[in-house]
Amino acid sequence: MNIESIFSIDPFDWWHIGASILCGAIIGLERQLRGKPVGIRTSALIVLGTYMFITSSMSISTDVSDPSRIIGQVVTGIGFLGAGVMLAKDGIVVGVTSAATIWALAAVGVCISVNGGWVAVKLSILVVGILWGVDILEEYSSAFTRGVHTRYKYWRRNG
Repeated sequence: MNIESIFSIDPFDWWHIGASILCGAIIGLERQLRGKPVGIRTSALIVLGTYMFITSSMSISTDVSDPSRIIGQVVTGIGFLGAGVMLAKDGIVVGVTSAATIWALAAVGVCISVNGGWVAVKLSILVVGILWGVDILEEYSSAFTRGVHTRYKYWRRNG
């Protein structure tokens, strides 16, 4: 038994596992620093788990088995997980951004399996840019804080 076979984890590879954890950490760090429910651990596990499901399905792909069916099932399961972080209180739904972030995390995991780790890292940075950038816009413009966002901020202060 050689050293290479000891560390072999076929059909997975260490670079993609590292990319999964890195992508989850990039997005999860932004969420954790803001005190949101989907932090570093959760994000890394969502991306890693999605990568493992998709890569496993691609490795057993035959004429009977179709990896796109597994992707569809992952999307459905992630939707259920995202629904768990949304709450309704006093007519205001909160947690929608966290649910959307979970959905994006799963998409990053699929991307690692299908397109590779570097594309997924770039997309993770883009997700953080959206999450962070819109918050900056909301701070500088009242047009972004109308409607439900105004009620939510009022509810959060007085809740």
